[in-house]
Amino acid sequence: MASSEKPVELMPTEALAFRMRSMKLQNKPADIFYRNLEEALDQRRVAYNLRCVVESEWQTMRDKVIDFSSNDILSFNARGILRDSFLAELAQNPDFNPGAGGSRLLDGFYPYLEAAERDIAAFHGAEASLIVNSGFEANLAIWKAIPRPGDVVVYDSLVHASTHEGIESSLAMQKIEFTHNDPKSFREVLLSVIDSHQLIRQGTRCVLVAVESVYSMDGDICLLQELIDVAYEVFQEQDNVKFVVDEAHSTGVFGPKGSGLVCELGLEDQVAVRVHTFGKAIGATGAGILGSKTIKSALLNFARSTAFTTAPSFPFVAAIKAGYDLLQSEEGQKSLDSLQHNAQLFYQLLTTHALWQKARDEGILWVPLADGWESRPIFTHIVPFWTRPKYLYWLYFHLLSSGYCTWPIEHPVVPPGQGRIRMTLHAANTEAQVEGLVGAVFEWVEEILTIEEGSAGEKVSHVASKVYDWMKSEGLEGWGLV
Repeated sequence: MASSEKPVELMPTEALAFRMRSMKLQNKPADIFYRNLEEALDQRRVAYNLRCVVESEWQTMRDKVIDFSSNDILSFNARGILRDSFLAELAQNPDFNPGAGGSRLLDGFYPYLEAAERDIAAFHGAEASLIVNSGFEANLAIWKAIPRPGDVVVYDSLVHASTHEGIESSLAMQKIEFTHNDPKSFREVLLSVIDSHQLIRQGTRCVLVAVESVYSMDGDICLLQELIDVAYEVFQEQDNVKFVVDEAHSTGVFGPKGSGLVCELGLEDQVAVRVHTFGKAIGATGAGILGSKTIKSALLNFARSTAFTTAPSFPFVAAIKAGYDLLQSEEGQKSLDSLQHNAQLFYQLLTTHALWQKARDEGILWVPLADGWESRPIFTHIVPFWTRPKYLYWLYFHLLSSGYCTWPIEHPVVPPGQGRIRMTLHAANTEAQVEGLVGAVFEWVEEILTIEEGSAGEKVSHVASKVYDWMKSEGLEGWGLV
């Protein structure tokens, strides 16, 4: 447990209550402009997936709730070491300007930004890099600028929403998905492209392949080497298949000093474009697009989001540099090692628990990444817990009441019927915290097994019943209420 006192009486927490209350239908304003917007928002409220902004429990109840949800993967922020590195960077440059002064194509380019982009490119084994405001913006820019008329985009079915949006706006002649992480499906798609597109068959137009190093809702690792091998086999000597790899969740986690999956596999020369985000393991904000100088020039000329926007400011870039300095330090390596240790510990505790096999057999708990974990050389920090749809929020409520902050993920983030609890491991999580989380999961499993056997006389888990009693008093619905 997160503390000696199990905070079950806190359920629902203030943050959870805020989210639940936000699902209530609102009185419609007379102004037709706002009325139309509220009616659109009501569609989200009715589906219980309206998004709202509120601090997470681990942020407001640090003495009772542990962070197993945030993107602070290497815990650079949790331990305050990124702040120290950032302030040291500012102290070394006391005359910095807080703003950039304009677009990088006009007055916003300055030596510090140029040096940072050069250093980031070198760190990842690329020729050039371009810093942008976010990973979402990076994917929009890539797919708007890089594909040329007549090109074809082939993408993994689980690529990020930003990639989908970018691809839809691209100049590519056709966009085709292949089954997630499936080299056989990928081969079939490439063969169909060659068969139906003469210019690609002739080698005068290109196939651009969109994948992610780690998929954000499933936590599995891209079979990048296998996909590249398939592309080489299908296209043989032609050099018109190019890979674009979104490394958002492998930056700081895989590769030498956290340089990413492409570097881990030694595929720098076989991947045309990479996206490394700075808001996860590095702990800052923004993203970098890596590739050749030609790629960078194309982005600056053909992606409006990079040309018609203010350049990254000095403090923005300094935070990124501070994060990279940590990655390359002894402290950074210790963080990376701790993350891998915590992942191994988690899977060991999970799969050796006395109830693990029965929970799987009964369909109460399934962790896909636990299959074959012993032979895995590297681990991701993302762990999805699958359960029956009716139990999804029961598990979420139980973990939160036990002091562990995770996230329930449902449609539209994932396909209908594929909801899961998303848990994120961190470098600073202690062994006791990991053990406590696994213990809380199986405490819930044991309760569900008892309910299903009918021996307890209960139809709803203990914590869920407390939440649902409160919801009924508030006139609320959804969240698995029975």
